[in-house]
Amino acid sequence: MHPINKQKVSIFETMNQKENIAVGLDIGTTKIVTMIGKKNEYGKLEILGVGKAKSLGVSRGVVNNITQTIQSIQQAVLEAEENSGYKINDVVVGIAGQHIRSIQHTDYLIRSNPEEVIGEKDIQLLIDQVSKLAMLPGEEIIHVLPQEFKIDGQSDIKEPIGMYGGRLEASFHVVVGQASSIRNIGRCVQSSGIELSGLTLEPLASADAVLSQEEKEAGVALIDIGGGTTDLAIFKDGIIRHTAVIPFGGNVITEDIKEGCSIIEKQAELLKVKFGSAWPGENKDNEIVSIPGVRGRDPKEISLKNLSKIIHARVVEIIEQVFAEIKAYGHENPRKKLIAGIVLTGGGSQLKHIKQLVEYITGIDTRLGYPNEHLAGNSSEEISSPMYATAVGLVMNSVANNTQSAYKIELQVPQPVAQPVYQQPVTPQPVQIFDEPAIPQEPVVQETPKAQVNEPITTESTIRRSFFDRYVDKIKDFLDNVE
Repeated sequence: MHPINKQKVSIFETMNQKENIAVGLDIGTTKIVTMIGKKNEYGKLEILGVGKAKSLGVSRGVVNNITQTIQSIQQAVLEAEENSGYKINDVVVGIAGQHIRSIQHTDYLIRSNPEEVIGEKDIQLLIDQVSKLAMLPGEEIIHVLPQEFKIDGQSDIKEPIGMYGGRLEASFHVVVGQASSIRNIGRCVQSSGIELSGLTLEPLASADAVLSQEEKEAGVALIDIGGGTTDLAIFKDGIIRHTAVIPFGGNVITEDIKEGCSIIEKQAELLKVKFGSAWPGENKDNEIVSIPGVRGRDPKEISLKNLSKIIHARVVEIIEQVFAEIKAYGHENPRKKLIAGIVLTGGGSQLKHIKQLVEYITGIDTRLGYPNEHLAGNSSEEISSPMYATAVGLVMNSVANNTQSAYKIELQVPQPVAQPVYQQPVTPQPVQIFDEPAIPQEPVVQETPKAQVNEPITTESTIRRSFFDRYVDKIKDFLDNVE
């Protein structure tokens, strides 16, 4: 049995290496998205399946109910698996929340042998050195991103590999988060029956999906307006310069509409999406929307001008907080100027006239960012929406890591199940051959390999099925324990 098993594992491995399937999991405040994709022959990202579930246990980017979050993740994962025909092993997860902060840090390394050229090993040593930095109690380093290097005092070196030097110095962008929040996300993912292959800061994932290399070189600020948080990532000279997470998003606007118009949350969300505008001057005084009353009460009439005023006040507050972060980076300095301006993405960026409002407040050119730059041409319109920018970025991150995060189900499961039915008439024939060794009949000999070829596949199907049974049992046991 053992050699056969080993052989099968290698078959799966080679198949996965050919396909290199990547999976991203975006745990947001309003929705949880699982996205499965792979790189096509043109180097573009082909999305194989998407699963979406309402996010119940997350508030402002941070998990506050483990059980509900696990259920939402399982729902999104199951939907993505059904849509794609792939079974998910592990995922790259996005992380955000108020607890995220970034710091600038400079460190150096004295090389033992300056006669050797600088290699990846030296840079990794320097990164490891920075990763051991002492943080505040309860904090953990998420990312250590090298910016610029200095070799023996020579500054502004972007690629030190292959150069000679004794002292290697670098400035780093270090992203720090709360250890407990990171562990809670890890626990939710693992309890959902999948492994965690990597953590990525959500603004960095969105930036990968939405920005071009030219924009990153010229200088650009990416603002991702989500449900619970607004994420900021600033790039200049192709390097990440500043990141921030602001704990306000689209949900705060919905909350204001709910309170200001005395309506239920579902109606407030619909009003915002269908009739909402960030610019009150657009609406006339006589434009009114009638909302049905709750449980037979009289309908409510709401002026669209008032609705826009409520939305405007909150959006201005969010943009001003983001602009304060852009000022803190120092965009007025000629060397730090954002030539490519601001790029808006995320679900909140679909609010009417928000682009004009951002330009008015900041005085910086703004465009809406869609994640279609890196997507294959046949991708659906829904996936190209700014709402999915983070999920697309996480899949790209998983592709870059060369992860084999999923394997095809239909190749292994459906075929073998049908085959044992046809095998029954075939199996008696080989027995007859061994009974009569004296007559080597050619037609019968030809049928023997068929039986031999079929046998391993049937064993394979049994292994697969027992795996799925165990997987389902594992989920059931966990949910029973939770209840």
